[in-house]
Amino acid sequence: MTNRTPRSAGHPYQNPALTPDERTEDLVARMTLEEKAGQLFHTMLAMNPDGTPIETGDPSMVPMSTTDLLETKGLTHFNLLGTYGAREMALWQNTLQERAASTRLGIPVTVSTDPRNAFTDNPGTALNAGAFSQWPEPIGLGAIGDAELVHRFADTVRREYLAVGFRVALHPQIDLATDPRWSRQSGTFGNDARLTGELAAAYIRGLQGDTLGTQSVATMVKHFPGGGPQKDGEDPHFPHGKEQVYPGGMRDYHLAPFRAAIAAGASQMMPYYGQPIGTDWEEVAFGFNKDVITDLLRDELGFTGIVCTDWGLLTDAEIFGEKSVARAWGVEHLTRAERAAKSLDAGVDQFGGEQCPELIVELVRSGRITEARIDTSVRRLLREKFILGLFDNPYVDIDAAERIVGNAEFTAAGEDAQRRALTVLTNHDALLPLTGTPKLYLHGVRPEAAAPYGQVVTDPAEADLAVVRLATPFEERPNKFESFFHSGDLAFRPAELAPLLDLMKTVPTLVCINLDRAAVLPEIADHAAALLADFGASDTALLDVAFGHATPQGRLPFELPSSMAAVAASREDVPNDTENPVFPAGHGLTL
Repeated sequence: MTNRTPRSAGHPYQNPALTPDERTEDLVARMTLEEKAGQLFHTMLAMNPDGTPIETGDPSMVPMSTTDLLETKGLTHFNLLGTYGAREMALWQNTLQERAASTRLGIPVTVSTDPRNAFTDNPGTALNAGAFSQWPEPIGLGAIGDAELVHRFADTVRREYLAVGFRVALHPQIDLATDPRWSRQSGTFGNDARLTGELAAAYIRGLQGDTLGTQSVATMVKHFPGGGPQKDGEDPHFPHGKEQVYPGGMRDYHLAPFRAAIAAGASQMMPYYGQPIGTDWEEVAFGFNKDVITDLLRDELGFTGIVCTDWGLLTDAEIFGEKSVARAWGVEHLTRAERAAKSLDAGVDQFGGEQCPELIVELVRSGRITEARIDTSVRRLLREKFILGLFDNPYVDIDAAERIVGNAEFTAAGEDAQRRALTVLTNHDALLPLTGTPKLYLHGVRPEAAAPYGQVVTDPAEADLAVVRLATPFEERPNKFESFFHSGDLAFRPAELAPLLDLMKTVPTLVCINLDRAAVLPEIADHAAALLADFGASDTALLDVAFGHATPQGRLPFELPSSMAAVAASREDVPNDTENPVFPAGHGLTL
């Protein structure tokens, strides 16, 4: 697609020969307070399946129309929700940029996305790969532990994102998975701080390059200062999970990966929802916490990039028809404007998942916040747009998007990583690798995927081998949004376990369990003929490993506890802290 320029041309900020700093200063000087306020919000948009913008709003997650957000509210940073075709995403991106170019100053849009190259499908954390190449979850990359592979993965994501116009990745997530119950573990690299820092640096350089530029995707690293140690492993999206605790005194351990990310040049940082309890930090959520954002992140660690809050800190919302309170933990008593002021005072530049620039205008007009303070954040946000090249050509090539996204090379690389991440936990009597064409009884495996490997039978008594795929247990939660977050109990219930143990007595059974969290599975480990863990893998990837066509290389990125009593007795901030685990962290057999 040919280059296009904003309608009003000829100002210094539109001159690519000037430096990003020069262009930024010229643009900021031309902006009204209302236009500046719009830059401080980074909210969600959805699109129609045919690539056209949505104008009706969507009360489940996106309550305002595209026109209202872009033209009335003046926002220019958007997080695209939903899974669509590559061509349609590219078309939508270009339409959005054309609309932005027609506004008074022609400020281009920056489009961001949660991870969308794996298997998770949670509207609050990550999207199923869809048209994109499909790799194991980040926890699977942690199980492999190969920084070169992570760099290759991130570079692939960069090329796919650029093809459809994503210029900010709302990842990597470099929290440490120290509490076995926490719902966000699959998005991490595990609980090893050194390895996580190494992989985080490779990930950031794969997306951004050595320096941020026109071929970069900026990274919004999360969740500072490390979101793993939530009290009882609950999630701070929800009021009952708001407290973050350090009973083992390992606060610096959780900070270590962020030091590595800053050294690697991370462009943006997202503070977590959590409210620290029992530390020398103010007991307010990190998005309002000056001790953490200014004193620690900026002054001590030297971070100079953009700080954007996690989504929904200011405003109560309706999600899937149910009320969701603002995650204003510790400052629930403040008004929305007072919350915004406290966050700005703490050092935040941008509010995620919010669309209320009128609050910023109100704060400045009332004298509570100076316009100079707003300018500081606006400069950071606009400067990144200039560095990314958005002012000079924000458009994408629609035909190229179809060719690049999910192409054969990227898809094959993702499938190879799925195989490598598979982790062999037990292999009794050297069952694996399998040979010949055995009769296979299947549970949780597609018959069409298994047919090339053996004869599929429907009666386990007739089978030579059963192949069973399981998910890590979790507690059902009544809230629709929370139902996407697997939390609570990690143990199989007796009603689930009994038929599985009966099957194992009937026929040798290969069990593969998806470890989105650290399952409690001592009985399964004892009775399965072979036990594997996957972190996002297709049926074909599993069967290729089982039949010796590929080599599994995974090692557990966290221990697997022996009981929920052991989990409850462990300390939330301490890695691998349960008594007598069934398998220790780092366990994995070779075939």
